[in-house]
Amino acid sequence: MKPAFHDVRGIRLARLRELAAANPLFAAALAAGAGLRLLAMIGYPGALWFAGDSYVYLGAALRLRPDLSKTTGYSLFLRALEPFHSLTLVAGVQHLMGLAIAVMIYLLLRRSGVSQRWATVATLPVLLDRFQIELEHMVMAEALFTFLIMLAMLLVLWRDHVRWPVALLGGLLAGYAVDVRSEGLPVLVLFSAFLLVRGLKQSGWRGLRAYLAAAAMAVGCVAPVLGYVAWFHSSTGSYGLTRSDGFYLWGRVSSFAECSVIRPPADELKICPSGSPSSRTPPGNYIWHAPQVHHLAGGPVSPANDRLLRDFAIRAVEAQPLGYLHAVLSGLALAVEWPRHKYPGPGTVSYYYFHLKPQRVPANHSWIPGGTAYSDAVRYGHATPSRVVKPFAFLIAGYERVFYTYGPLFGLILLTGLGGVVRIRRGPAVHRAWPGLPGPAARCPG
Repeated sequence: MKPAFHDVRGIRLARLRELAAANPLFAAALAAGAGLRLLAMIGYPGALWFAGDSYVYLGAALRLRPDLSKTTGYSLFLRALEPFHSLTLVAGVQHLMGLAIAVMIYLLLRRSGVSQRWATVATLPVLLDRFQIELEHMVMAEALFTFLIMLAMLLVLWRDHVRWPVALLGGLLAGYAVDVRSEGLPVLVLFSAFLLVRGLKQSGWRGLRAYLAAAAMAVGCVAPVLGYVAWFHSSTGSYGLTRSDGFYLWGRVSSFAECSVIRPPADELKICPSGSPSSRTPPGNYIWHAPQVHHLAGGPVSPANDRLLRDFAIRAVEAQPLGYLHAVLSGLALAVEWPRHKYPGPGTVSYYYFHLKPQRVPANHSWIPGGTAYSDAVRYGHATPSRVVKPFAFLIAGYERVFYTYGPLFGLILLTGLGGVVRIRRGPAVHRAWPGLPGPAARCPG
């Protein structure tokens, strides 16, 4: 058995060397990304924490339950890794997801005929951006969410004709992604609609395959979401993914809402944002400190108050549509601004940086009943929740101050992706550049 095992291992290593030699630019970028992630893991054993969210996710993993303010599908992932009692493992798996996302981007681009150079360039924001690396190192849902969506996209785009079992699997991945981050809900419609439209274009309206693939995708998308809704109902008595839509919508409109213009009914006057819009802090900060919301009897996420806040927010949008449009466009502009400013506040922004001192995890507050944030972290990881190994921490903390996707560059990437502003000629055929990939590459217009 040993000689056979060594033969298989030798074949695999030879295969990896062959792939790296055939794709040297991407291999170098992937190695750099892996090295940076290894540096983060050595410099910060365990994981990093985002106040509130991380504690909810971990508490819900140890005591499985849906949360009123956010979906806890990520907690199921944490629960699956809990027997290993290692937050370092959690961060490591998430870093591997980040590397896998880059690989999937590269594969799809090469299969579509994009040259090695430009396909590699497209992966650099994922591989080398310090925000991406730091986010993967946190007990947060973003890495898992992005990985699931990207994997579902790979299944949908890899072949021109998607068989229904593959579509079903892609749907299940996308559906679970919504359980992880409910913001992904629109993706479920987009994936199913894309499969249907593309299939009908290929085989006409009588093409059974198109309908079957789209239906399988839709079923796969809906199943995890409905399962989560049923779980949420069994725990809270309400049907939904969360009970915080009104709370967050109220926070969104707080940047422009003026009750003198909205003229809300009497029962909504008590939740009018105080002061003029210009005197309020940004919504991401204001929402957590507004007494008119947090002092509501039963709290902001009770059924009645969620409905009250949602009704007020909708009324504000209807009364001040230009204010809402300005708020949306201003929010989008934040993603492409330069220089960056600390939005919504210095305290929140500080969580997105590697620091040279251990984080303080609260030992006197509980986000999920049954344990404090600190006791949950120790119970899960069997180690001090936050550690820093300075010789290595200095390096990654210094790197992150310089190397990230600057706002204007990110804007250019968005324009390129949305409108096809830059058309790239394909390089050599994919089956030559990356041996083993099936099928010829399609030619990109140029």
